Amino acid sequence: MSQAIVETKGLTKRYGQTAALDGIDLRIGENQICGLLGRNGAGKTTLMHIITSQLFATSGELHVFGEKPYENEKVLRQMCFIKESQAYAKTFKVADVVSLSNGIFPNWDSAYAERLLNEFELPRSCSVGKLSRGMLSSLGIVVGLASRAPLTIFDEPYLGLDAASRTLFYDLLLEDYSNHPRTIILSTHLIDEVSRLLEHVVIIDHGRILLDQDADEFRGMAYTVTGNADRIRSFAEGKKVLHEEGFGSLLSVVLWGRAGAQEKRDAAELGLELGPVSFQQLFVHMTSGNAARPSLVQEGAIHR
Repeated sequence: MSQAIVETKGLTKRYGQTAALDGIDLRIGENQICGLLGRNGAGKTTLMHIITSQLFATSGELHVFGEKPYENEKVLRQMCFIKESQAYAKTFKVADVVSLSNGIFPNWDSAYAERLLNEFELPRSCSVGKLSRGMLSSLGIVVGLASRAPLTIFDEPYLGLDAASRTLFYDLLLEDYSNHPRTIILSTHLIDEVSRLLEHVVIIDHGRILLDQDADEFRGMAYTVTGNADRIRSFAEGKKVLHEEGFGSLLSVVLWGRAGAQEKRDAAELGLELGPVSFQQLFVHMTSGNAARPSLVQEGAIHR
């Protein structure tokens, strides 16, 4: 088992009677890209702020690089957190942000930062206050990648970026991660876009860990069946149905589990079509609060 870069036990954060995090047990290993997924208000941002010592937990344990991160310069200098609302002094120029980052992050790569500025076409002499939303996001990406921090966290890093710029970010992240492995936590709502990057998936729902799993295992956790409604209901009998939608005599259902050889034979005999479920679809079905989810939790298929 790889070294734990982030490890929590019973981590809880309360605001009055509301639990933003409710007894989270989590382990994120070294040298992996981890997707931190959850609906708005699920607790993702709270968790990231606690990991980076910008919030204090109400109770529970947190270790980053095996140590408590609070007021721990040794740990904090190994982290880079690029927030959704990343703020720099408006009077700073782009070059000033890069220069300041050079003094903050021990693994900073100045040559790589210059390359990234060119890739995203960021004007070095432009003041931060005059940058567009997309250019600010690009600047955050430059800092996050060039920091080469052993723990790098991106919280919705793409705001304001068009599809081409987002693809550039994903390609650059994969390229640099391959050359300089480290632990990267990526929190995003564009789940299908980043799915090819992810090696591990953590889903938070209502302040609790709903799923903590290898990404390849997550990809095969459900499948779709499409065809005649009566035949599908016969095929799905005894199986966990995450979602269904129909039109006339046709029906499409999402079933929990893996489509093995027997399921494929049964579907073929009934004239049904099997298909995959995308990351985004599976995430939505698991966090939608439908009737199937509680039974999955009770049976230990997902965490709760």
